[in-house]
Amino acid sequence: MIATGRVAENRRARHEYAIAETFEAGILLQGTEVKSLRQGRANISDSYAGGKQDELFLFNCHIPEYGNARHFNHETRRPRKLLMHKREVRRLLGAVSREGMTLVPLSLYFNGRGIAKVQIGLAKGKKTVDKRETLKQRDWNRQKARILRDKG
Repeated sequence: MIATGRVAENRRARHEYAIAETFEAGILLQGTEVKSLRQGRANISDSYAGGKQDELFLFNCHIPEYGNARHFNHETRRPRKLLMHKREVRRLLGAVSREGMTLVPLSLYFNGRGIAKVQIGLAKGKKTVDKRETLKQRDWNRQKARILRDKG
């Protein structure tokens, strides 16, 4: 049986950042990491993506140790390489260095073929005013939907 679906989601990312674009990247994992992910255990809320020598890595992603692995376990917060096309990697690293943008992991999931993927957002940090504006807009949309539901 191949487990598909979302393993971890960074719910604060869309609140803290204005996401310009999203990308899908493969992630290079060890066997015990995959088994731990299949149990639905991961945390990407504090993680971020960055570059090292023209490669992308996912830093500070917490995948807990697999219980049945004994002494063959992995480090829980090691940097994990992200697998993308070289052109995409150069473009993302250029946007980060030139435009002051950030690479934020949005979700960690298994695709239909059972391969672990990370959805990365190219984002710019929101200021407090922008966050308040987003909340006002969300509240207004909610009120508008209630009014239309009651009238209709």
